[in-house]
Amino acid sequence: MDDCIFCKIVRGEIPCFKVYEDRKVFAFEDINPVSKGHTLVIAKRHSQNLWEIEEEDLTSVQLASKKIALAIKKALDPVGIACMQLNGRGVNQMVMHYHLHLIPRSADEPELTLTSWELRKGDMEAIKKIAERIASAI
Repeated sequence: MDDCIFCKIVRGEIPCFKVYEDRKVFAFEDINPVSKGHTLVIAKRHSQNLWEIEEEDLTSVQLASKKIALAIKKALDPVGIACMQLNGRGVNQMVMHYHLHLIPRSADEPELTLTSWELRKGDMEAIKKIAERIASAI
């Protein structure tokens, strides 16, 4: 896509700090990092989100993310790594090109609010009905 910033990065029109590239995937450091080593893993072929990405591109991103996460572990020795992927403006997706965030965490950093939430017992009947609706849509 001509005006997509991530497509421009893949084409070399915008500089980045590349950490990985293969035939289908490109990965680079986020320039607005949540933590040291915050890496974005993208499919080279443009798709906006999880609903649109081709299965082979999604598989390639996931397999590459494991290689990159292992490299982050070796290079930075984090206590954990958050893998975050957002779909749509309603959940604050800023760049409309499918991407996976790899966010390493060190012991001295505060919790990520997305990875820490209060557990509340759900309404089992409502959960059952939602599960049935989703299953029937598959």
